[in-house]
Amino acid sequence: MAAPSMKDVAARAGVSLGTVSNVLNRPDMVAERTRKRVVDAIAELGFVRNESARQLRGGTSRTLAYVVLDARNPFFTDVAAGAQQVADAAGLALFLCDGGEDRVRQAMYLDLLEQQRVEGILITPVDADDPRIAALAGRGTPVVVVDRGAGPDRCSVSVDDVLGGDLAVSHLLDAGHRRIAFVGGPRSIGQVEDRITGAQQALARADAEPLTLLETTRLDVAEGRRAGERLAGLPVSRRPTAAFCANDMLALGLLQQAVRLGLRVPEDLAIVGYDDIEFAAAAAVPLTSVAQPRQLLGRTAAELMLAEARHSVGHVHEQRVFEPELVVRDSTRLRPLGGVA
Repeated sequence: MAAPSMKDVAARAGVSLGTVSNVLNRPDMVAERTRKRVVDAIAELGFVRNESARQLRGGTSRTLAYVVLDARNPFFTDVAAGAQQVADAAGLALFLCDGGEDRVRQAMYLDLLEQQRVEGILITPVDADDPRIAALAGRGTPVVVVDRGAGPDRCSVSVDDVLGGDLAVSHLLDAGHRRIAFVGGPRSIGQVEDRITGAQQALARADAEPLTLLETTRLDVAEGRRAGERLAGLPVSRRPTAAFCANDMLALGLLQQAVRLGLRVPEDLAIVGYDDIEFAAAAAVPLTSVAQPRQLLGRTAAELMLAEARHSVGHVHEQRVFEPELVVRDSTRLRPLGGVA
């Protein structure tokens, strides 16, 4: 059986289609007795308005979307929670789309969301220079880049990842380590490259060996475990005594593998993660991590997106950059003064 339509409601209430439309959209324009007849007819028929069609006729749907780099990483769900707060306050729905660290999948979502005429898109991209992002903005869909800086032609919210990498490795150097590995990849992801840059920046100021790069194909726990196997397989004379991981998921995998292989953390291997997700503090050996203001990133991104969507004339794009903070836990307990790895 077909769902009841506005025409059915009008027939049941004995009014015109225009009157039904006014009751739904401008009820103050309809006399109380007539309005009650229409409301009763809606209840009797079980009529549900086609909100999507109504909004699309108006130009956009009342939805925002956030295309995340990898939905399995709790960092992105925390960012989304911040964006959700702003969406709720504005009476909007927030769609979460998992880009899966895949350019093709990301492109598919961007095309689909534009077809759905979402009010705006937040995105943590595989590639911030993806021409589709610029094309979307050029056709009138506001886009805010999240967790990655952008040029002056669009809004962005990010954390200073070069500083974050510097903080992580400076901490390890202060703890006496001189052979340090970086675990993360692929380097085509801008955040990964910036964190490597910061790590190398810290090493350049110290009398330490060059950074050992253990590049991964993804930023997940499984890749962290594989990096642990590679690290443990190095000769003891060359094996790094500390590792800085591009995110906490990698760090958790590395920690799991180190423990499985009999390496003591931090005595044999100190580990620093990045993002400071909830699981970092709850690990068997609580992880030192570079903290990002996750929900603040989401709230700020959504606020910038709404400002552009609703006040496009004269809108000035902003690039907000926040500072990270090192949270020290048991995985990098300081060595005795003068201890050398």
